[in-house]
Amino acid sequence: MKVKYDKETDILYIRLNEGIVSESDETKPGIILDYSSDNQLIAIEILEASKSTIQPAKVEYEVA
Repeated sequence: MKVKYDKETDILYIRLNEGIVSESDETKPGIILDYSSDNQLIAIEILEASKSTIQPAKVEYEVA
């Protein structure tokens, strides 16, 4: 998994799997899900990330 925050565009991008994105779906305003050709979730994109309740520049990682 790879997490990237772009301050200039204010986009938080969470890459879950390697692969080629063949389809994107904006399920809710500002939340885009990217899928592969076999309908596997590849990535999550959050637009205007700093305007939500999350802190896009701070990432915590936990394994349970």
